[in-house]
Amino acid sequence: MYKLKCPVCGDTRTVKNGKRKGIQTHLCKGCGYQFRNNTGISRDALWRNYQEGKQTILELAAAHGVSDSTIKRRLREIEKEWVQPQLAGGGYVHLDATYWGHNWGVMLALDEGSGKPLYMAFIAHEKVQDYVDAIRSIEERGYTIKGIVIDGMKRLFSEFSSYKIQMCQYHMMQIVRRYLTRHPRLVAARELKVLVDNIANEDGAEFEDKYRHWKSKWEDTLDRRSTLKSGKTQFTHKRLRSAMRSVDFYLPYLFTYQLPECDGMPNTNNKIEGAFTDLKKNLNNHSGMSKENRKRFISGFFLALKSKLEQGL
Repeated sequence: MYKLKCPVCGDTRTVKNGKRKGIQTHLCKGCGYQFRNNTGISRDALWRNYQEGKQTILELAAAHGVSDSTIKRRLREIEKEWVQPQLAGGGYVHLDATYWGHNWGVMLALDEGSGKPLYMAFIAHEKVQDYVDAIRSIEERGYTIKGIVIDGMKRLFSEFSSYKIQMCQYHMMQIVRRYLTRHPRLVAARELKVLVDNIANEDGAEFEDKYRHWKSKWEDTLDRRSTLKSGKTQFTHKRLRSAMRSVDFYLPYLFTYQLPECDGMPNTNNKIEGAFTDLKKNLNNHSGMSKENRKRFISGFFLALKSKLEQGL
């Protein structure tokens, strides 16, 4: 059970001590100070403690000496709605989506230099059009896109062919690990995994040379076929070939950041992944939220992030 803290000494050994003009008073057993319920709860402070302070409704109710239904009602009265901000300047854009369940999520774009949200929208499913809408919106509001950092969805690379595109190297590593596992038994698979795991430390030209050498060295293994009972044949090492085909597709986009005209471009989208991680950590403190409340919380989270970055905090 949560108890009020004494505003003088901070002790939590407080008890109710009658009412004065209909307002509950409390007595601190530590220092003897009597104080009233803080019924005049600041909306900004309440929301800040709820969202950034990660205090649950029960904790807020105890801290302010009111019922949890009162806290819920006051939180519902607080409006948080994301509006796409006016933009200026330009830079590199991190673009990605994250999901809760299978039917809704958030599309987010961040500026590499400042970390400010450039675009945020709720989406039902991850579609190419969602990414196109985000890029169009960013440009229409006055931002010049020097390049885009994304983590997959092959159709995006043709859709955004007019931009400099960097495939997130960390996600390239994850794709290969997904096919080969973390500890592959096949020697060819182990060599490919080691090569891709070290991609962040490689020069683009040197990586391509090493990759071509790997393909040549293991050509027979990659092309080996097995005969099924039906008489049909299939590639023996299908997962190894799938990992290879993924590297083949993304290779032209893995080292865009090393081009002379792309100075300052990141090689991963860690910045946007970090924002999603912080958001989900905050949301995890408030289980059982309705979809609308969750949307309001997410809007408030990115509004607060934007405000902090603009203030240089």
